Amino acid sequence: MKERAGIQSVEVGFALLDVLAKAEGPLMLRDLAAAAGMSAAKAHRYLVSFQRLALVTQDHASTRYDLGPAALQLGLASLSRLDPVKLARERMAPLMAEIGHTVALAVWGNQGPTIIHWQESPHAMTILRLGDVMPLLTSATGRCFAAFMPQDLTTPMVKAELARIQKMKRPDVPATQADVKNMLNEVRQRGVARVVDALLPGVVGFCAPVFDSDSHLVLGMVSLGPASSFDARWDGKPAHALRVAAQQLSAELGYVAA
Repeated sequence: MKERAGIQSVEVGFALLDVLAKAEGPLMLRDLAAAAGMSAAKAHRYLVSFQRLALVTQDHASTRYDLGPAALQLGLASLSRLDPVKLARERMAPLMAEIGHTVALAVWGNQGPTIIHWQESPHAMTILRLGDVMPLLTSATGRCFAAFMPQDLTTPMVKAELARIQKMKRPDVPATQADVKNMLNEVRQRGVARVVDALLPGVVGFCAPVFDSDSHLVLGMVSLGPASSFDARWDGKPAHALRVAAQQLSAELGYVAA
């Protein structure tokens, strides 16, 4: 079959976006161009156009380049079209009505657990935004993913967060590798992750894992709200409702608990 003709310049330019998507952070022009296999001058011309489209941003202080808001929206749109996400979104409104607090969905993105959808309670304060990347040790979402994602993905991030926490000397979060191990074991045993005042003062959050037919974690179902009105008990209404919803969705996706 004859290969369809395409626009080569689009394919060449995409190499820059691909490098930024896989990078651990913003890049200098020379490094970005080299990784994409082109000269700095050539890369700069593409980057100027990408900036106009908000696909790329440049920090004026450091002059480094990173993905822009338009690229983020495209990525979020793609993630949100995954079947598990569609099925989970259908459950959001009734789940919020049952719990009485804001609910959200998170998936594993390039930088970690990423919020891709939320259903905000009418009485809630705005805490989450689309595209927020949640910390692994101080958020319920992060703890859920740290407990159930492959360790080769999470361990470097956990170590980096742990180092920052140790410098801050926070008494309310795990301070050693042993503390982290115990915390994640508890998440696995309870089937849901919880934080109280760890992410933000006065905020309680839970996150329950959803698995596919291959026993892979595909998303986290989240609920959070003010400590003054949110039942933070492990066996309270929000935790129970999240567990049940996540277990039902996992079963629908073909997951069979061991």
